[in-house]
Amino acid sequence: MSDIRLPAEWESHDCVLMAWPHEETDWAYMLQEARGCFAEIVRAISGHECVILAGPGRLCRKSIEECGFDPSRVRFEDIPTNDTWARDFGPITVEAGGSLRALDFKFNAWGMKFAADKDNLITTRLALNGRLNAEYVNRMGFVLEGGSIETDGHGTLLTTAECLLSPNRNGEMDEKEIRKYLADNLGFNHQLWLRHGGMAGDDTDSHIDTLARLAPHDTILYTGATDREGHTVESLAIMREELADMRTRAGHPFNLIELPLPSPIYDENGMQLPATYANYLVSPDMICLPIYGQPANDLLAEQTLKIVYPDHEIIPVDCRALIRQHGSLHCVTMQLPAGAVSGIKDNRWEENSRNL
Repeated sequence: MSDIRLPAEWESHDCVLMAWPHEETDWAYMLQEARGCFAEIVRAISGHECVILAGPGRLCRKSIEECGFDPSRVRFEDIPTNDTWARDFGPITVEAGGSLRALDFKFNAWGMKFAADKDNLITTRLALNGRLNAEYVNRMGFVLEGGSIETDGHGTLLTTAECLLSPNRNGEMDEKEIRKYLADNLGFNHQLWLRHGGMAGDDTDSHIDTLARLAPHDTILYTGATDREGHTVESLAIMREELADMRTRAGHPFNLIELPLPSPIYDENGMQLPATYANYLVSPDMICLPIYGQPANDLLAEQTLKIVYPDHEIIPVDCRALIRQHGSLHCVTMQLPAGAVSGIKDNRWEENSRNL
């Protein structure tokens, strides 16, 4: 049995890492709208825990200051960035031998689809800046994005074969070798790989956080197929059958709970965008839920999450701006577990750690 454990997302956090949109990101054409959405996410999270906002100071500092965030909860880090998808370039923090390790995997923008030279170094820079209390461990010989893996905190991995076997990520390794690598480095000794499931417009090669999420008590929340037609619906229906066949470590079926599929959202060129309610962020007492201006679907998603997390405050955030760049709320956040970050005491940034 491995002594390495990746905590579940609903366990205690020190803070959440995000990156602020600026003029040199793909948000430039809709910068104010994007910043408004990011600000709402920051406010929702900072009502419960601390936030780190990364970005180049010359492009970000003034707009962050204008938002008027509580400086005891929100801290700015002057770090060069390409974009804002913190889930996929942020550290993946594990417990190992009684201490914490911040694993810095290689980020190549979902199989070399976009520029990632700056984002790939963000975790390294956080460590060099003294922001990480966890031991920094370089794992850049292996490509891995946080949005591609889900865990229950007890060694179970839920992921997709399409993403992990992408030839532009770790194409020199076969599935057996990748499984062993994940077991050795993240403690995943019960691995569940989906072979189907995907969202139209998804750039990530089927990240699991758009499709299905592990939850307490052997529960899986998954994006359901509706009575609509199309490739996404067909793919999700087959995924539902796969999930029904999966078993817990103890050999039991999972409790499957269906999230609604948002009505289709298209960009200005008529391309369908990968809107999903599965892309929420969960903390010990709060869920930030992406919504899309669809009152019936948005409410159903909120009510469904309340079944699984009855004691959590659910904070809906309109993410129609985020979806225009083919991502959503979970994609722009990465939680850092309790004890992983320097300068936080009693759920506040210490005075000498603040620069907002």
